[in-house]
Amino acid sequence: MSRIYVGTSSWADHTNFYPEGLPKNQQIRFYAQSFPIVEINSTFYRMMPQRNFRLWAERTPTGFIFDVKPYRQLTWHDRKNPPDDDVIAEFRRTMQPLRDAGKLGAVHFQFPPWFTFRPSNVEYIRHVRESFPDDRVSVEFRHRSWLKGDHVPHLVDTLHDYDVGLTVVDEPQIGSGSVPTVLEVTTPQLSIVRFHGRNYQTWYKKVKRTADRFDYLYSEEELQEWVPNVAKLAEEAQELHVFFNNNRADYAVRNARQLTALLQGDLEGAEVVTPSTSV
Repeated sequence: MSRIYVGTSSWADHTNFYPEGLPKNQQIRFYAQSFPIVEINSTFYRMMPQRNFRLWAERTPTGFIFDVKPYRQLTWHDRKNPPDDDVIAEFRRTMQPLRDAGKLGAVHFQFPPWFTFRPSNVEYIRHVRESFPDDRVSVEFRHRSWLKGDHVPHLVDTLHDYDVGLTVVDEPQIGSGSVPTVLEVTTPQLSIVRFHGRNYQTWYKKVKRTADRFDYLYSEEELQEWVPNVAKLAEEAQELHVFFNNNRADYAVRNARQLTALLQGDLEGAEVVTPSTSV
């Protein structure tokens, strides 16, 4: 039976979600009362000390899961500083407290639009897999060249051979900097789904905050359309991580709660994990 975890990308700044006056260092403790999983985004922006991972593990209950986004240099977002094996090793080391606590879900590599489909980049994915031998790894693409064309079946097979997950996305379908929803499970251990909203007007807009780009609240009808998609993925993956990245106001929290309820009501043959069943 597949286990389905639903949460948000980042736990910070959910409007009207946290009690007034709650210290920021206690937000993860409060968040974990409502959701069994979260994606750590802050690790993308700077190399976090190992102490941060230890505190996050200590402040969450048994069974809680963290998926982690690697430091931006490792995903080719820093064009002046390409990936470096020493930085990879250091990043891998910092996450050790989550491993020790049994709370590291996956290392999630979200690549930028300029990381296009070509042999050298496919080879880098293989290198990533070898660099995190004890962790589950999933990749998300932001350039259409990866998931459009005759090479897609071979790419899916390659990711399967590498034991790398293909992250499934829901996002605006506009231009080369977006990818279609491809419901393929390339590693049986885990499939990740990320909801970015469907705001066509802001997808390429230069914004001060990511919340301005992902300014979109899914309707219940739109989420209901995803129930059979989740069911299909759950048939092939032992574990499914579903994240809402539409982090404007409290949109991600609201939609995560809505989808959880829909899955609990309509999905058979899979367990929708809640904080009370995270053991």
